[in-house]
Amino acid sequence: MAFSAAEQAAMRRALELAATPGVPLGPNPRVGCVLLDEHGATIATGYHRGAGTPHAEADALTNAGDRARGATAVVTLEPCNHHGRTGPCAEALVEAGVRRVVFAEPDPNPEASGGAATLRAAGVDVEAGLFAAESGLLNRFWAFGLAHGRPFVTWKFATTLDGRSAAADGTSRWVSSPAARHDTHRLRALCDVMLVGTNTIAVDDPLLTVRDEHDLPLAHQPLRVVMGERDLDPGRRVFNDDAASLHLRTRDPKFALVELFDLGRRHVFLEGGPTLAAAFLRAGLVDEIVAYVAPMLLGAGRSAVADLGITTIADAFRPRVTDITVLEGDAPNVRLTLAPGEDR
Repeated sequence: MAFSAAEQAAMRRALELAATPGVPLGPNPRVGCVLLDEHGATIATGYHRGAGTPHAEADALTNAGDRARGATAVVTLEPCNHHGRTGPCAEALVEAGVRRVVFAEPDPNPEASGGAATLRAAGVDVEAGLFAAESGLLNRFWAFGLAHGRPFVTWKFATTLDGRSAAADGTSRWVSSPAARHDTHRLRALCDVMLVGTNTIAVDDPLLTVRDEHDLPLAHQPLRVVMGERDLDPGRRVFNDDAASLHLRTRDPKFALVELFDLGRRHVFLEGGPTLAAAFLRAGLVDEIVAYVAPMLLGAGRSAVADLGITTIADAFRPRVTDITVLEGDAPNVRLTLAPGEDR
């Protein structure tokens, strides 16, 4: 496959458009599109802004008008081939007179795939595979939802060297460093659900919002979800107007994820305490682990995770380390990113 320098530059721009801040993460993929003229100059751009809004190709075609005839469309995902809330993008590209389509990766959604075949049948030159890995990374949580029928779960926790998340008297501020807490907010912003248990709300009263380095809330806020059957004080900060909140009155992780998936949520950031973390781990419903390890020892206090039912070293839960990063500062923390093993 041969892609021109202009097409490569256009795909980089399309990926940037797809990742525009503030676009809902929700049930739809993030897609960007750039239209090029015969000389490789940009005619128009477009991107998808969430469920019910025009797809990236339709947005770009609207911005281009008649200039789209004879153009090359560079798209981060195979143009869709189905009638949903909007019409098929493959047909729209054909009707607009686009002569060539370059896309990054095939659409994994069986209800929407087939756009490439429709385009080729209409005589459009089609090439696939340009920056496919980058496009796949952009939509990995959406694709995970298609494959598994539930949201992707990232479990985040902070711990001391001896595995304590709080001291014996219950104090936990601050186990992690300022750099680690800032990094946590960066990761929170990549999710569409913040999930904790009722005990965390009752004891710690967290806001569960995404905030910047000045502790100011960002425009995009995940849904704050509290899981558990226990009644809670409506005056707890998680129920304020800073972001939407939901109380799921269940102790079943699988049920909770089904409920969230049905609400269009695709990436859960699990920040609950040791009991909730253990419940998700025992159910095999943790897909990524982010641990911030602080250079301190407590010797006693609350463990980072509760009993997992493991009684012998041979049965230990052994996630695979995918990244190790030192977060510099007065008390450097180490961020470990891990993936559960295939045999979980």
